[in-house]
Amino acid sequence: MIVALLSDIHANLEALQACLVHARANGAGRFAFLGDYVGYGADAAAVVAILMGYAADGAVLVKGNHEEAVAASAAYMNDAVRESIALAREQLSAEQKAFLAALPLTARQSNMFFVHASAAAPARWSYVDSGAAALKSLRAADSPYTFSGHVHDQTLFAEVDARAAAHRPVPANAIAIGAHRRWLALVGSVGQPRDGLPAAAYALFDDAARRITYFRVPYDHHAAAAKIRQAGLSAALAHRVERGV
Repeated sequence: MIVALLSDIHANLEALQACLVHARANGAGRFAFLGDYVGYGADAAAVVAILMGYAADGAVLVKGNHEEAVAASAAYMNDAVRESIALAREQLSAEQKAFLAALPLTARQSNMFFVHASAAAPARWSYVDSGAAALKSLRAADSPYTFSGHVHDQTLFAEVDARAAAHRPVPANAIAIGAHRRWLALVGSVGQPRDGLPAAAYALFDDAARRITYFRVPYDHHAAAAKIRQAGLSAALAHRVERGV
């Protein structure tokens, strides 16, 4: 079975729709969403409505820090992000808010572990931004395959000789990841990549073949940015979508 792995959608409806179409066209039969569905973008309610439909069909969903901010406090975030969280609160229905609040921090299915940030401390929202941090997450998950987002980056870590070795994937090139060692895949951001490319990022994991393929999917990022401006949010948030920064 091919599992689509999508994270950090950030209320970007156009990017989400493009990735879902791409994933199905490439054989995805299962879906896992790794948090941060709202914030930054202008379409929180529309995005969550789609995700609730996938959840009803058996998709895995875990909570991100932006979902926690909707339910609790966004005080630690900067002004522009707090404004986008406030917009999400206005847009989301009571049912949608309850759905997000009830999401688990982690999920485990068979040989796969799903978490938004680090499995070592899911509620702290720690960034897996180094080999040392990756190793902690790998060991805490205690699973052959750990999938996460949060850092808006696409990186594959393998546990090798008591360290986590990093690999930068080439889009659309399958990588063999045998179960003889543990792996941590950072799947990138659907709605707000930060590597200078605006194309949406996600990954497909072929559980039977033991292969992961990272993708970049072009979409109408100008339309998504225009919605951010029309919603009265910070122009900086629109710029990030347009420039992928």
